[in-house]
Amino acid sequence: MQQQAQMRAQTPAMPPIAPTPPSVNLTIGAPTDPGDLVTTLNIVVILTLLVLAPSLVLVMTSFARIIIVFSFLRTAMGTQQSPPTQLLVSLAMVLTFFIMEPVAKQSYEVGIRPYLDKQISYEVAFDRAVRPFKEFMIRNTREKDIALFYRIRQMDNPQTIDDVPLLIAIPAFMISEIKTAFQIGFLIYLPFLAIDMVVSSILMAMGMMMLPPVMISLPFKILIFVLVDGFNLLAGNLVASFK
Repeated sequence: MQQQAQMRAQTPAMPPIAPTPPSVNLTIGAPTDPGDLVTTLNIVVILTLLVLAPSLVLVMTSFARIIIVFSFLRTAMGTQQSPPTQLLVSLAMVLTFFIMEPVAKQSYEVGIRPYLDKQISYEVAFDRAVRPFKEFMIRNTREKDIALFYRIRQMDNPQTIDDVPLLIAIPAFMISEIKTAFQIGFLIYLPFLAIDMVVSSILMAMGMMMLPPVMISLPFKILIFVLVDGFNLLAGNLVASFK
């Protein structure tokens, strides 16, 4: 035992081995393999889609119509910042996910999943994944709006949905959505406008010229909206308005 202890004492201690950090190559050069170029382009496309995702939500889904209608509702009631903008946007996003969930599921099943399983190419996957969204947009777009952009491009009328390019379907869908949202907003304004007119007439008859009618009509607007379960009716009709 003593000899082993002496041998350990005589053996020089090994210096600690410093960990070698991984090297990162940031040089830019021409690809040596065509597969490297394809991989790089796929990464660029994915990053671009992630950057454009918020804009795609606005232009290819039901979000625009819902948020515009909610804005009209708050303005018609005269509640200023109640409900808060963040809450209205969150509610519009939740309803958008509810409406678009079947479309997104179909897009994943026919386009994204086969591409991840390496069954189809990127071009075929893109066409298949976009088709459900294109069908949704065209179903909720007026023919007049689609014809407008076809006349601008001087193109022949399409025969099927596949003949409608995405760059025509998106602006036509946005114009149609904005008009539909304004029509719904006008219908929302009417009952609240009637309440304001009744309150103003009563105040004028009572000689209360200096009292703002909005201060009196606002509680009645909120009361009537709550009694008729306004958000339930509005959310249900908004969801049902999409084909």
